[in-house]
Amino acid sequence: MRPIWTGSIGFGLVNIPVKIYTAIESQKLDLDMLDKNDLSNIRFMRVNENTGKEVKWENIVKGYKYDDRYIILEDEDFETANAKKTKMIEITDFVKMQEIDQIFYENAYFLEPDKSGKKAYLLLKEALLQTGKVGVATFVMRNKENLALLRPTDKMILLHRLHFASEIRKPDELDLPEKADIKGKELQMAVTLIDHSTGDFDITQYKDTYVEELMKIIERKAKGIKKITPKFKVVHSKSQDLMEQLKASLEMKRKKAS
Repeated sequence: MRPIWTGSIGFGLVNIPVKIYTAIESQKLDLDMLDKNDLSNIRFMRVNENTGKEVKWENIVKGYKYDDRYIILEDEDFETANAKKTKMIEITDFVKMQEIDQIFYENAYFLEPDKSGKKAYLLLKEALLQTGKVGVATFVMRNKENLALLRPTDKMILLHRLHFASEIRKPDELDLPEKADIKGKELQMAVTLIDHSTGDFDITQYKDTYVEELMKIIERKAKGIKKITPKFKVVHSKSQDLMEQLKASLEMKRKKAS
């Protein structure tokens, strides 16, 4: 793996040199975009709006439109905006993880200490484990300020990038049901159904089967085998009796278990 960021964790007056690695690997198929007439690859070019000519990457600059004119920003400008945050994951607070709503979570990353920071890294990890806390921090990566939390595991410290509160949309315009619409017996039956479906969570039992099935279709097509697969259509149940639907669901669950 190659690091995507290099800097330090700021833990009080302690600096821990670390590298950030992407923890998530996409499993989607790498599909090319082709011209259906001759199956030639489609190229995406960076084109000058006025001349229509392609612009080489080294000739592209970043600019912000300010009062009808562009202000060009160079690499030094991004670092000058906050030199510390471009190289420091500054822990500002320690909180309990359950206090952070799941909606704020974005991406996960591995944190690896530099050789000179291994002892301090281990100290922070063990202190977080012992207190049951996570560290809340900010830092700049790819010219963007990020809010993050540092979470300990038995082996390492993970960094979870978070959305800022201002990035979360308000659900005020949604037509949401009222709690008063639920009857006591219906709730009890729904709880029973959940209890019968409850077990120990094992993330490894969940597989991305869609990519596998898509690959099978590709292999069949490569061999010249065509198969018409019926499309799934969502049909709303004609029965509006929630109790009837819940009882049928529970019965189906019991048959599978037996």
